[in-house]
Amino acid sequence: MTSHSPDKAFPVSWDQFHRDARALAWRLSGAGPFTAIVCITRGGLVTAAIISRELGIRLIETVCIASYHDYSTQGGLMVLKDVDDKLAEHGGEGVLVLDDLVDTGKTARIVRDRLPKAHIATVYAKPLGRPLVDTFVTEVS
Repeated sequence: MTSHSPDKAFPVSWDQFHRDARALAWRLSGAGPFTAIVCITRGGLVTAAIISRELGIRLIETVCIASYHDYSTQGGLMVLKDVDDKLAEHGGEGVLVLDDLVDTGKTARIVRDRLPKAHIATVYAKPLGRPLVDTFVTEVS
């Protein structure tokens, strides 16, 4: 972590991200069983690739929600692609939702409303979004 200032970035190398994502897989290994992964694009794509391999989950779906419009401010949310209705049956029970980071929690709230019984996990969590995820590895300011 570089600084506690809100305008500072939190740079993470690919190697560190891979280690943190594998640590998330280890935490999730006892939380299942999971029948499918829904990754929140785009940040959840790499996370899902690592977790699916570690946990042996082959069914991977995406939900596409646009929120960051210029990497410094969060704009309005727009669902570009929703979750397949089949995975939303039974409230998403047995579904693991993955993203790289929960920030304000607005994106996680949309997914939680669509899949209320799903398990939401992120590699990193900011304090505001932390209550909306079930499992995470590292809290960042």
